[in-house]
Amino acid sequence: MPLIELTDCGFYCPPGKFYIDPWKPVDKAVITHAHSDHARPGSDHYLCHPMSAPLLRLRLGDTISLETMEWGHSRVVNDVKISLHPAGHIIGSSQVRIEYKGEVWVVSGDYKTENDGISGQFEVVPCHTFITESTFGLPIYRWKPQQELFTQIRNWISANQAAQQTSVLLAYSLGKAQRIMQAVQSLAPAVYLHGAVWNVHQALVSAGHVLPAAIRITADTPREELKNAIVIAPPGADGTAWMKRFAHYKTAICSGWMQVRGNVRRRNADAGFAISDHADWNGLLEAVSATGAQRVLATHGFQSAFSRFLSEKGIEAAEVKTEFGTEEEEQLANLPAEENKIAP
Repeated sequence: MPLIELTDCGFYCPPGKFYIDPWKPVDKAVITHAHSDHARPGSDHYLCHPMSAPLLRLRLGDTISLETMEWGHSRVVNDVKISLHPAGHIIGSSQVRIEYKGEVWVVSGDYKTENDGISGQFEVVPCHTFITESTFGLPIYRWKPQQELFTQIRNWISANQAAQQTSVLLAYSLGKAQRIMQAVQSLAPAVYLHGAVWNVHQALVSAGHVLPAAIRITADTPREELKNAIVIAPPGADGTAWMKRFAHYKTAICSGWMQVRGNVRRRNADAGFAISDHADWNGLLEAVSATGAQRVLATHGFQSAFSRFLSEKGIEAAEVKTEFGTEEEEQLANLPAEENKIAP
């Protein structure tokens, strides 16, 4: 019997009798991070990293039964040793290490290997079997260093400011938006936020995170105040009545999908920045190699191509089809944009 098996509820650990990121209600759920494709409502008990707790409560409600565990700490559940380790995807994101009778499996959740300064540095966790995401598991996806991308974003905003244009950056509310705020904080006293981004911002600030100054855009926000401003909104806001409050503005999409030429044009955006909270091709390969895993299971994204490439390189690999991958990156892959999943 494998240490982890895929069921109709998601990844299940039979000896431990718990699930990891289940997509249906279960008794015990270990959560890698708070994106809605990995943190679903209805389970009886949740376990996550402390930094994910306020985000889970925001999304799933204050009354959920929730326990937390720091990175590197462990607990034993039905003779199975569980520990959480930094994934570097978003704030609080974790890999789940499971050990039972000398066998070690690691479920990565979503991850990126570059340290973004707010999500924690991805930690290589040696294991026998590594379950990895493959959202951008093709060679075309190779990210530029974060600081280079941040410079491009700041230069674009500065040009807009010189032309008296409002800069609207379309970025997912949880993860990408917080990174963009770090990038642009030197260009204005405060960044203006769509309600969906503001909800996440407030949950994090209330939990003690130090984030740049921000102002929520409401129906009462004067139009004059928004002239020449820096605005962060979710992809779902694009093309809606909410955007009509800006008289003269430029839009930019912040997503790994902007690596593909033509996506900016198809989205009718003025600019696109290939910034992602997922590992690129090189990051995926480096992570797989560093774990020393004898077997690799690839989930959501280009899992078929990625697992086939690993197999050709002599690594035992297979694809696993899950219900993960319906968050921001998936939304932007399927044009036009869908509504954001955290209501304004």
